[in-house]
Amino acid sequence: MQKIIGVRFKQAGKIHLFDPGDDDIVAGDFVIVETSRGLECGSVVVGVRELPTADDLSEDVPLLRRIYRKATKADLVRVEENREKERQAFEICREKIAEHQLPMNLINVRYTFDVSKIIFYFTAEGRVDFRMLVRDLAYIFRTRIELRQVGVREQAKVLGGVGCCGRKLCCTTFLGDFAQVSIRMAKEQNLSLNPAKISGVCGRLLCCLKFESEYYHECYMKNNPVFEPHVGDRVILDEGEGRVVSVNVQRKIATVLIGGNKTVTSSWEDLLPADYDGAQKFSKPDEEIPNEDEEKEIEPPQETKPSTTKFSGAKSPRKKFVRGEDSAKGKDAADSADERNKMWINRPRKPRRPKGNFRS
Repeated sequence: MQKIIGVRFKQAGKIHLFDPGDDDIVAGDFVIVETSRGLECGSVVVGVRELPTADDLSEDVPLLRRIYRKATKADLVRVEENREKERQAFEICREKIAEHQLPMNLINVRYTFDVSKIIFYFTAEGRVDFRMLVRDLAYIFRTRIELRQVGVREQAKVLGGVGCCGRKLCCTTFLGDFAQVSIRMAKEQNLSLNPAKISGVCGRLLCCLKFESEYYHECYMKNNPVFEPHVGDRVILDEGEGRVVSVNVQRKIATVLIGGNKTVTSSWEDLLPADYDGAQKFSKPDEEIPNEDEEKEIEPPQETKPSTTKFSGAKSPRKKFVRGEDSAKGKDAADSADERNKMWINRPRKPRRPKGNFRS
């Protein structure tokens, strides 16, 4: 049985596995280990565990590095001195960045335990030519210099802060590594898709969306079953309509051929069958569509009382047809009144006598 311990070099950092050897080490001790960057001093967060040997497993167990030794009081004092040197190196590097006018933002400086290398962490929008900066820093500190560009999430992890929940950031307190977060997790949890509400201080999606994502995903898939494609099926996706050429059942992804020369790999959740009708999904089952071929029942007209409109000779009456027994009589009365008015309006005018004496 192989023994292992978990060592962390910074708060909320990634846990690295090492072989403790024959030393009696418990969680909370400090050890000196050899890494790819050189000697480092880290704290033990996972006590001694035992792993099965390669004979008990079908695959080989990865070879672990053995710890250098347990840290002493003098080693811890040296670690504190390195922390003070890091603060001074931070100020010096900021001055040199301003002197060279480089578009970069320095966020952290890290010394190795044996001071064989100094690592400067910075953020920038694009690539930065910092060759002259490295030359100046190497001349000042007389050691190996490494400049490492990190993203906005790593920047928030180093600087820290308070989240929208009112507590310290998860990446600063306990998250050792960043998990992949997608907008689909927010949809499955029925959260508002407003970027201001589902984004953290780093401007990316909240890491806490991953915490309960598995439970919400199971509930969501029960109510919304996923279409399972097969090779040769015609499907629809965002890029268009195509044919499935390969399917990965374990990862639940499919490769779709679009247009004969373009292949797209997509998840099953983003695929729909080619004969899918979106109107069927939103149609109401209880709603009945009327058939035009069916005979409609026509209700008989209701009888109404005849109108008793009185006409005066001064004003032209409006034609009003009254349904019932006296409808024809009312129509004739209205027509006769119009004729009388037309006689006065359209009567021939008397010719005017011309002025002057036209007698011969």
